[in-house]
Amino acid sequence: MRPSSTPLPSLDALKDQAKRLRARFSGEGQGISHSRALELIAAQYGYRDWNTLHAAVGNRPPFNPWMLGARVRGHYLGQPFDAEVLGVQAMSSQPGRYRMTLHFDTPVNVSTFDSFSVFRQRVSCTVDETGRTVEKTSNGRPHLELEW
Repeated sequence: MRPSSTPLPSLDALKDQAKRLRARFSGEGQGISHSRALELIAAQYGYRDWNTLHAAVGNRPPFNPWMLGARVRGHYLGQPFDAEVLGVQAMSSQPGRYRMTLHFDTPVNVSTFDSFSVFRQRVSCTVDETGRTVEKTSNGRPHLELEW
């Protein structure tokens, strides 16, 4: 039984997560195999192994976060969040890009300074079909990354 009620991503999105995980480990000098990355992704979603997660996902179409009221999770400026999609609009001038407004369940502190806090609960951003912004922080991470 899966402990989380979060909708599962498509197989392509899961494999993309595994690639990013491998790159992250490699960047820290701790190379891991692709199969190990897939097993770690399966564990993240509450499955005992990749084969079980793969069977649960099957060949269905990807989760559609582009609907009003959809529940999403991810990272905003490096901080984890759970949120509701309040608005979404396909960008006609940029195919494959979406303007989204998200309402975080709990405000996110976006300040990197210990001496003060800057909380955000509602943000608007433009993401691509993978749920990531083109804009990146100084460490190269997208401002917003959806995880589905």
